[in-house]
Amino acid sequence: MSIDETKDTILSVAARLFSRFGFHKTSMDEIAKIARKAKGSLYYHFASKEELFKEVVSVEISSLKNQLTIIVSNPGLNASEKIKKYLITRMMILNNAANYHETLKADFFEHFYFIDDLRTELDEWEKENLKKIIVEGVDKGEFAVIEDMEVLPDILIMVMKGLEIPFFLQGKHSKYAPSFEGLLSILTKGLAP
Repeated sequence: MSIDETKDTILSVAARLFSRFGFHKTSMDEIAKIARKAKGSLYYHFASKEELFKEVVSVEISSLKNQLTIIVSNPGLNASEKIKKYLITRMMILNNAANYHETLKADFFEHFYFIDDLRTELDEWEKENLKKIIVEGVDKGEFAVIEDMEVLPDILIMVMKGLEIPFFLQGKHSKYAPSFEGLLSILTKGLAP
């Protein structure tokens, strides 16, 4: 097995165990045992359990970004459709991102400082992509001219992050997901000129 295959195996096993048992209840010993790798292999690829968990969360975030990029760059959608699809897809993907949920839980009990840079980078990435959609809508006359273009993406991200706790940790995503598109229609109509 190549070095890359070993790393992928470790990441896959770690993702499953972290999502099932949480960060604190998952040990490097258990990951090594389930992955059928020597514990030294884990430490060859990842200096610590924190670094391994960070990589697992990073993979989830990369998947999110890849799927959202397809929406942002889709020439077949207008800006209203893009913003709706972006926000619905974002919440759907994150609903299934169990290790991302673990970082939300940690915010209540202890802060996972070691993933702050991932979360900050995701926020900045989302701001830029939401801004692209909004600018496209303004340029095509679909949205009204917005005086401070930096504020709206920030607010959208705050709203989405505000929904993460009830949706993902309190299990309300499936209850409210059917109404989400209608609520987003209100948002996009509010952006109209």
